[in-house]
Amino acid sequence: MRRSLRLLPVPLLLAVSACTFVHLAPDAARVRVLGAAPAGCLPRGEAKVSVQDRVLYYRRSELQVRDELETLARNAAPGAGADAISPLGPPEDGRQRWALWRCGAGPG
Repeated sequence: MRRSLRLLPVPLLLAVSACTFVHLAPDAARVRVLGAAPAGCLPRGEAKVSVQDRVLYYRRSELQVRDELETLARNAAPGAGADAISPLGPPEDGRQRWALWRCGAGPG
């Protein structure tokens, strides 16, 4: 009995570290992700986003952290009148900065 109680937290931590806690907002589904500063687009500011990159002593999947950071940046874009985002640098310790852009027609 005692041994099974000690092993229980490891699978639980692994399951939690694989979960996505960030979901794409409906308005953010139309936000494009660009690789670099786009030509012909208007800057709409920056988004500084962050997620947990560790659960206790365990590092979360780098891909999962990147995906969640991108989702958070996409979620922030519509509130700034942006329809596109581009990273301003790589993720570091679960944090990343994104440029927000208005590339499409319409009010901005």
